[in-house]
Amino acid sequence: MQAPRLVASDVDGTLLDPFDRVTPRTAAAIGRAVAAGVGFVLVTGRPPRWVPPVVEAVGVGRYAVCANGGVLYDAVEDRVLWSQTLDPDALADLAHAVAQVLPTGGLAVERVGDGARGAAAFVAEPAYRHAWPDSDNLVTERSDLLSLPAVKMLVRCSELNSDAMMAALAPVVGDRADLTFSHPGGLVEMSAPGVTKATGLAEVAGRLGVEVADVVAFGDMPNDLEMLRWAGHGVAMGNAHPVLREVADEITASNADEGLALVLERWF
Repeated sequence: MQAPRLVASDVDGTLLDPFDRVTPRTAAAIGRAVAAGVGFVLVTGRPPRWVPPVVEAVGVGRYAVCANGGVLYDAVEDRVLWSQTLDPDALADLAHAVAQVLPTGGLAVERVGDGARGAAAFVAEPAYRHAWPDSDNLVTERSDLLSLPAVKMLVRCSELNSDAMMAALAPVVGDRADLTFSHPGGLVEMSAPGVTKATGLAEVAGRLGVEVADVVAFGDMPNDLEMLRWAGHGVAMGNAHPVLREVADEITASNADEGLALVLERWF
């Protein structure tokens, strides 16, 4: 691949090292790319409220595709530009499907407002056990959980791994939602049908006037799969899930060994 015109990066396990830091080498490589006129976009499963510290650590960037493609967030203006949601009827339908095959599963939903912070952005039922700390969540009954549109529904079964949960859920969910995961320890995320990181990234590329052939994308987990397939050059991290390693155009070093910087330093 020639030098890209747009660099797209997942956050956890890709941009961040195992200590959740953007290393100086990685930040410098991205900075040189941006100084050369290349676009940089975060493409993450994180909600908008978890994006500003990452943008600050990188030091550059404006757009962030959040919630696995469900939200486009402008980090400079602190503004949600658009979101694609599951309505209450769809959420109730998915909750019923989960109960059929994962009766011990706890549910949560991610909602978005106009900016990074919104009232009760993450809402969970009492049975939900967090995969990550989140001090801002609201705990409520399932009926309240399903009462408003959400950009994604999360299903947590800490006694299973995420691959096993996907295998159980896919037949009963069908095409009613897009299923994926970014955490291996029993967490599956559901978005509106057809919503993936690839669809969100394609929107950003279109806004910037960049052709798909000129996009390089980095990722490590199954929620990055469609993005790596879509991009002109898809790069799996050395620590990537096997499904990404199968489809990637290239496998770089792990996030512990600054694999993203290693690739960008070819050009910048």
